[in-house]
Amino acid sequence: MSKATYPLKLPVSIKKAAQRLAKEDGVSLNQWIAVAVAEKVGVVETAADFFKKRSGKATGAGLMKFLRGAPKAAPEAQVEMGGTTSSGSRRA
Repeated sequence: MSKATYPLKLPVSIKKAAQRLAKEDGVSLNQWIAVAVAEKVGVVETAADFFKKRSGKATGAGLMKFLRGAPKAAPEAQVEMGGTTSSGSRRA
């Protein structure tokens, strides 16, 4: 595996947290950061691939056509936690 160096500037609080977590994991800070970056790259690429496959042949024009067919009415009030509706009134 080839490696590249990259000077990384982190806020002090982030570096301290990363150092603490690396120590807890029993690895160097460099190794911990490399794994964290690899995990993030994997998550972003997986999400991008998922949405690309999920969208299929969908287009912006197709979305607009779909939205034009939606009812022209305000959404009904939804009950939120605490028993109030989204408009703030108490539900019976």
